[in-house]
Amino acid sequence: MKKIIFSLLLAVPASAMAVPFMPELPKKKQEAVQNTIKDLRPAPEKRLFRSEAIEKQIVDLKEKLTAIDPKLYWMFVNCFPNTLDTTVWYSNESGDDDTFVITGDIEAMWLRDSAAQVWPYLRYVNQDEPLRHLIRGVIRRQFACILIDPYANAFNIGPTGGEWQTDETEMKKELHERKYEIDSLCYPLRLAYAYWQKTGDSSIFDETWLKVVRATLDVFRDQQNWNGYKTNYHFRRETRAYHDTRSNAGYGHPGKACGLIASAFRPSDDSTIFPYLIPSNFFAVSVLRKAATILRQVNNEKVMASECEQMANQVDAALKEYAIVEHPKYGPVYAFEVDGYGSSLLMDDSNAPSLLSLPYLSDVAIDDPIYQNTRRFIWSEDNPYFFKGKAGEGIGGPHCGLDKPWPMSLVMKAFTTNDRAEKEWCVQQILKTDGGTGFMHESFNKDDATDFTRSWFAWANTIFGELIVDMYAESK
Repeated sequence: MKKIIFSLLLAVPASAMAVPFMPELPKKKQEAVQNTIKDLRPAPEKRLFRSEAIEKQIVDLKEKLTAIDPKLYWMFVNCFPNTLDTTVWYSNESGDDDTFVITGDIEAMWLRDSAAQVWPYLRYVNQDEPLRHLIRGVIRRQFACILIDPYANAFNIGPTGGEWQTDETEMKKELHERKYEIDSLCYPLRLAYAYWQKTGDSSIFDETWLKVVRATLDVFRDQQNWNGYKTNYHFRRETRAYHDTRSNAGYGHPGKACGLIASAFRPSDDSTIFPYLIPSNFFAVSVLRKAATILRQVNNEKVMASECEQMANQVDAALKEYAIVEHPKYGPVYAFEVDGYGSSLLMDDSNAPSLLSLPYLSDVAIDDPIYQNTRRFIWSEDNPYFFKGKAGEGIGGPHCGLDKPWPMSLVMKAFTTNDRAEKEWCVQQILKTDGGTGFMHESFNKDDATDFTRSWFAWANTIFGELIVDMYAESK
């Protein structure tokens, strides 16, 4: 197995990862957008991957989106293919599909981001065979990465080392960063299940897959703290940012064993305050049940399937007991983090999984009354990380700091409502907060959208495209 993994990680040479040409973005604040404005995609010869199905979708939506708002179509053209245009390196030189995906302006592959970046393209895989192979390659690469280190969140293209090799944890040269996050293991399972459901291709569920599920179960069981909060994972970093390291010699705030799974870090890559991150535990329940389905139907692995189901049921029961907090204004709401001792943190972070994203990423229904209470709370000034200003509003987090809402929260707000007017309001907010660039960003200043972080953030770009397709395409 080690030889297979090594060959996968070297299938795409590091020398091939020259960042494609990115055109200079408009500098002026909220420039007027004309129907004839030139898109900001790299020149065709500079694009890393071409999907005929995606190109057709872009053409098919031109008339409809332009009629609504020329800027809407302009941003859709720029954003929806951004992952394919600028962040994917595909190879089959190893004899198997292998796709390395960077986040954009960071040349490393996050398990979370890479899964989320290609997710919007799943609906087209039966129309576009090269695209199917590309996504299959992402799954194969993710499996290989997990077997290198299931506690790591981000990986290099090979054993190249990097800027975080001095972190006080069990670093390897293949790792870009080793921040343990529940969702890093959940996203690949979600992607693999959805790929299988869409294509019927079960070839990805081989011995490597079984080892990935075993590694996932072992990590989750370790992080349930049954043997005490000093688990197999610790992390410290020399930094001035409190959210970039962990207390208690790298083990973090203690968590009482209660059935929930601890997460050292949030999807924002910020450290948790209390170890049991509630949105990620909901996500884990969902993907463990999906994994059980695959194990039974494809692998005939009844014992491991039962392990997945038992853990899912255990976490689900613990969520019902520990995740719900009575708010004086909103009634019962889901906490963001808890410690099992009775402490809870009421807030939301914009990166997904978040409380806002529960119906999008987990099995929580949109009309779940506790979710609706939570939704009202987190999209209000009672949430310490909700920001509203002259430029726009949304949920932020410590990662970018105060007064910096994330456009992704607006996308997630649109995905988690059945109210068409609310969806369209979210889209208009997004169009207002691009800072005149024609792209999504990590965050923007609530009073000045030209003050933003990350000009090249492929996940945000692509998920915006997913929303537009979901809202306006003729077929799903």
